[in-house]
Amino acid sequence: MAQQDPRIAIVLTSHDTLGDTGKATGFHYEELAAPYWVFVDAGYTVDIASIQGGEPPHDPSSLPDTPAEQPGSVARFRDDGEACAKLRQTMRVGDLDPAAYAGIFLAGGHGAMWDFPDNADLGRLLSSAHAQGRILGAVCHGPAGLIAAKRSDGSPLIKGVRLNAFTDAEEQQVGLSTVVPFLLESRLKELGARFEKSSPFRGCAVHDQGFVTGQNPRSSRAVAERLLTVIAEAGTETAA
Repeated sequence: MAQQDPRIAIVLTSHDTLGDTGKATGFHYEELAAPYWVFVDAGYTVDIASIQGGEPPHDPSSLPDTPAEQPGSVARFRDDGEACAKLRQTMRVGDLDPAAYAGIFLAGGHGAMWDFPDNADLGRLLSSAHAQGRILGAVCHGPAGLIAAKRSDGSPLIKGVRLNAFTDAEEQQVGLSTVVPFLLESRLKELGARFEKSSPFRGCAVHDQGFVTGQNPRSSRAVAERLLTVIAEAGTETAA
């Protein structure tokens, strides 16, 4: 019997400092807002969580000063009382029950490079969700969270998986390759992922073995739409 309230969780970073630069960082607004509306408009209830819970920091560079300059999904999110309330009071990632969700989506933003990869709660959530047949999505720096996930034998969850993320070339082009704690593309490859990419700052979404991943903010909507397609094909909307 289909669930009465199909749900997806979006997970955000709680990290607010860009290395030793003294600059602020956090989650990327479009990587939250675009998937949020794809899921909501498709009839899903969306829970927003973060590593620490509460109100997470956003990357200032992802939020233009005036609504007219903001992507449509961002302006819509910030004008929606329910969405903003969820963002002000995000759930703590360690409190999420993977069985409650058809899919889990990791939004990016440079902050994710610091608190996603080694977070045990996030690793357990993703490992358990994948073992239960839930679909995992991630975009840009969001795939850094997949580093924390392991299989039952202790091997990386992403070993042998085709996936995509913010590339080393893109990190170099934004001038942060020596600021981030590691280069994401290189680390994912080291863990055995089969990395696929497009040219810098072009949209790209990859699906393989229950993972749907995207390269950059421009990929956010495509990843979310593909995630819903994979959920439907996998039948994770059906209660056991």
